[in-house]
Amino acid sequence: MQNNTFTNINDIPEKELVPGIYARLVHMKGMSVARVRIEKDAVLPEHAHVHEQVTNLLSGQLEMTVGDETKVCKAGDVVIIPSKVSHSAKALTECELIDVFQPVREDYK
Repeated sequence: MQNNTFTNINDIPEKELVPGIYARLVHMKGMSVARVRIEKDAVLPEHAHVHEQVTNLLSGQLEMTVGDETKVCKAGDVVIIPSKVSHSAKALTECELIDVFQPVREDYK
């Protein structure tokens, strides 16, 4: 859990989640929020987790597959990923996004 009420995102160390995908994470008691930077051509392998996830694409083009549906997402698109649903992604360009997870991502602390 963050102890500070106000934090600059650039003061949070970047963590490499998988090759080419980096996040600055804020953890609270019940959720985690990640500012994510993705390099062009980086791939997020198919996976699932117990967390509900909301992805909000800020810039770039990201091909996302959730369950059996695939879409090329662009700035302003929001992707809702229910708990335990398989999903994956490939960056068609450099991308920036915000991910929100509930409950907290203990594995990302």
